Amino acid sequence: MSNTVTRIRLAVVAAAASIAVLAGCSSPAPSGDASAASCRPAKGKVTLQYWNTVPGMDQVVARWNKKNPDIQVQTKNISNDQYGTLGNALKAGKAPDLAQVGYDELPNLRTQNAFVDASACSAATAAKSKFVPWTWSQTSFGGTGVFAFPQDTGPMALYVRSDIFTKHGLKIPTTWDEYAADAQKLHKADPNLSMTFFDPNNAEWFNGLLWQNNAEMYKYSGDKWHVTVESAQSKQVAEYWQKLIAAKLVRTDLANGSTQMYAAYQKNQIASYVGAAWGYSMFRDNLPKQAGKWSIVPMPTWGSDGASGDWGGSTVAFMKGNKHLYESVKFNSWLNTDPEALALENKLGGLYPAATAGTKLPALSQGVPYYNNEKIFDVFADSSKNIDTSFTWGPTQKTVNLALQDAMAKAAAGSGTLADALSAAQATALKSMKDQAIPATAGK
Repeated sequence: MSNTVTRIRLAVVAAAASIAVLAGCSSPAPSGDASAASCRPAKGKVTLQYWNTVPGMDQVVARWNKKNPDIQVQTKNISNDQYGTLGNALKAGKAPDLAQVGYDELPNLRTQNAFVDASACSAATAAKSKFVPWTWSQTSFGGTGVFAFPQDTGPMALYVRSDIFTKHGLKIPTTWDEYAADAQKLHKADPNLSMTFFDPNNAEWFNGLLWQNNAEMYKYSGDKWHVTVESAQSKQVAEYWQKLIAAKLVRTDLANGSTQMYAAYQKNQIASYVGAAWGYSMFRDNLPKQAGKWSIVPMPTWGSDGASGDWGGSTVAFMKGNKHLYESVKFNSWLNTDPEALALENKLGGLYPAATAGTKLPALSQGVPYYNNEKIFDVFADSSKNIDTSFTWGPTQKTVNLALQDAMAKAAAGSGTLADALSAAQATALKSMKDQAIPATAGK
């Protein structure tokens, strides 16, 4: 689903100058952080503004409005320029009460004092038990407050064209070494057939691959950030994909979710896709004639621990200027934990819920017709359980991602390597923090 892809391919607002404390860190909050606001109920009807990029969200909100006449919600889709629109609203002091914000964007926006702490509402702090632990850690900044509720996640898996694998006598790969060997076999059998594609302009996807290999990119301790973007684990991932690119076993001319990508799959030129849970609707909606030909299996692993990674996912944040926290918490809780809302969001927007109740939804426990009636969400549930909960995003992630993408594009074109791209990202992380007076050092 193209709108979903646009939503997930996160573009972050540039950070202002102050120290961010990211999810998973137990360090003190940055100066200028919004303190817990009042949680008194309003004396009458309230209208909340909720901005997001999720397809069909207007129908979800309409369901709430019908049942809650005194707390009405107006939704605005900002998928065309999500963070530009939100950034401009913040600067003008006209931010919505609630807004969709990606996990890796939270620290950047926090440096702009973009959120309000909703922990004065007992319902907000009590919501912790309703979400997958690693997602709550991201939204509460290591327990320093309640700045957002998790909405969806992107546990990763491998999408496989079962018919192509069967035709060429390939078993489902369980390790990345097996995946590379299969890629070589496929390309040798048919030079026009590639195992997958590597999108050099998608840092978020690549970060998910690093995450799977326990590549700790950032850590906050001793009142400073420790930057290890080019760690040994990161280099292992980079060198692996570099070999596939050099051998022309994967394509580098396709962008995720693009018309060209779907055309390549439609023409049976690519046999698999390394993606996230939300991607299930992309293939279903854009390649309807391939129904029954796709399977979703666990992502190949680097070792025996079964570790997985996350690509994308969002939160619903309490934005600066929110004067109706009590009502906002009630709506936010319903939106992201109520089974009816979760089921509708999954059906219309392809969201894979961050709420633990989401795993119990009938739609997520049954076979999916497009995928040969396989229980694909069981695969994503297992993937979610194997995601490193301590993974941390840096306070200048947008700048770092742009530098990473620029260098990856050069590597894909034959100038430099993906390992060089990691070095460029490491240098950019350190410089961007220094430019903003954020204490940082290289290494652990």
